[in-house]
Amino acid sequence: MAGTLDNQHKSSTLQNPADDVTQTLTKDQGVEAFKDITFGSVAGIIGKTIEYPFDTVKVRLQSQPYPPIYSGPTDCFLQSLRSPEGGFRSLYRGVSAPFFGAAIETSSLFFCYRIAQSALRSLDPTLPQGKGDKLPLGALLACGAVSGAATSLLLTPIELVKCKLQYSVTTNNDKNNNNKGTNSASQHRRNPLTVIASVFRQHGILGFWRGQLGTLIRETGGTAAWFGSYEGVLTALRRYTDAAPGLEETEDAKPSSSSPVSHQLLAGASAGVAYNF
Repeated sequence: MAGTLDNQHKSSTLQNPADDVTQTLTKDQGVEAFKDITFGSVAGIIGKTIEYPFDTVKVRLQSQPYPPIYSGPTDCFLQSLRSPEGGFRSLYRGVSAPFFGAAIETSSLFFCYRIAQSALRSLDPTLPQGKGDKLPLGALLACGAVSGAATSLLLTPIELVKCKLQYSVTTNNDKNNNNKGTNSASQHRRNPLTVIASVFRQHGILGFWRGQLGTLIRETGGTAAWFGSYEGVLTALRRYTDAAPGLEETEDAKPSSSSPVSHQLLAGASAGVAYNF
């Protein structure tokens, strides 16, 4: 009996290290997921605050009727400022849905990007397995594409609502030009909730994913280019820093998370350009 108890004690002792490792990995994954969601959401909202007026001008130019009511981006911007919809506020019309969408989009992109890397390492043991080890650029491009494809499912409904709200100002301006404000009250009542109700009433739940194929293609290619450019530029800057006299980094400063802020800003700007091309 004593021998059996000793064997059970030894067995449980041998299993404890593995359990500890599993618990540690699970805890680390939870922390990383929390960081992806929190920091991604904040970054998305800040970025959308800066980007949204330019995006509104783009949508209005693309959706204007013929003959066009705007001669170009500058004219569209100035007419928006003079608009009875509220001047500068009209450039942020419908921004509540994009704020929500930007938080979801950016957090989802980073979360799925990290998950895709972990899955790829599991499928291919020849890839670098260390926590701080970078995957080859081709693998990072593939992970970015997977991340974009997954995020497109969340993004399409939000993009649909956003574009309908932005487009409503263009149609309202056109009506004001022709009818001196007739029917403008119905346009003033448009908000994210009324647009959502209208789409659901006319097309059902699947109506929110109209245009999904276009969003899928854009996000798959664009996100691959985004992450690929970001990682590629950071790597190039790190190699330049390593090669430049007097700028050598220590081994502890190799991970991209410790790259100088100026390098990260330049890499992020390059990524944004690559995404839109």
